[in-house]
Amino acid sequence: MATQASPMGLIAPGIANKARPLAIARWLEVVAFMVVMIVMVGGITRLTESGLSITEWEVVTGILPPLSQAAWIAEFEKYQATPQYRLMTSIGGMTLAEFQFIYFWEWFHRLIARVIGMAYALPLAWFWARGAIPKGFKPRLVGLLALGGLQGLFGWIMVQSGLVGDMVAVSHFKLSLHLLTALLLLALLVWTARDMRNLARDPAVRPARFTGFAAIVAGVLFIQLLLGAWVAGLRAGHAAYDWPLMNGRLVPQVDWSGGVLWTLTHDPFLLQFLHRWWAFVAVAALIVLARRVRGRDRLASVMLNITFGTMLLLGIATVMSGVSLWVAASHQLVGALLVASTAWAMHALGTQRTA
Repeated sequence: MATQASPMGLIAPGIANKARPLAIARWLEVVAFMVVMIVMVGGITRLTESGLSITEWEVVTGILPPLSQAAWIAEFEKYQATPQYRLMTSIGGMTLAEFQFIYFWEWFHRLIARVIGMAYALPLAWFWARGAIPKGFKPRLVGLLALGGLQGLFGWIMVQSGLVGDMVAVSHFKLSLHLLTALLLLALLVWTARDMRNLARDPAVRPARFTGFAAIVAGVLFIQLLLGAWVAGLRAGHAAYDWPLMNGRLVPQVDWSGGVLWTLTHDPFLLQFLHRWWAFVAVAALIVLARRVRGRDRLASVMLNITFGTMLLLGIATVMSGVSLWVAASHQLVGALLVASTAWAMHALGTQRTA
């Protein structure tokens, strides 16, 4: 079969009729970029304490923010009924303008989520209707759509956890579930896009396999990301602002009176300590991964080295800046880029060599 040109990309020789793997790869990469952006905006939403400013989930009407003074006041009154606001009232309260600021970030976060959903679902339907999806990839692409929907559901479950009882913030466990699901979605989008690019170059190539070494690296990185999510959810970044010491000590004072399990999952001093030093275990694993893929995909190796180095420096800067908003948000942004780069490198490691 001759290679055919198409406005959406190239159809590789030997691929059944209308399959357009290169066009699909580009589409998935755009969606992956959007996921990186929403992870960063989610970080800003958390850092500005904006996540509980919208107390309801309105799928359609929630697309627009309040458009009148009366509507703004009604939304503000709903927020004033939350435990978080009642705590803030005891330490000074909040003006309507301040509420509008935090409302914007939560509204913007939800808006991007809706846009991502449409940016994935509509092209998927188009590619499906045109018969452009290569054989064997339909279940995976539908699975990614379902994972995206599940991640959104986890986001609302997270928000609800901060609206009940005497909670003044969301559950850090549910925050980590929401964030890590987004990062898993990002990794799978990147992996599938790389499979599509390989298929466009060589229709006989098999999808990349997830190697045993990749699983080890993924496990190490998962622990670091989980610790980071818990540090964020518990505001444990404020436990110490010096580095490499913590409040002048190499090992911080930790209160174990609540039991080992509770302390390991709740103590801000211990969690910041673990997040600081497990980072170097993760870096060691990523260095080995970068070296292993250097001969297979040099660009993947370079990107991995850049992202983990930048991530480490931004982590230290976040602590020493007193958790400055834009430094901490940049740390989370590069964390998402690190996940994407790691998925790319792992894919290169598991890609079948061709002549």
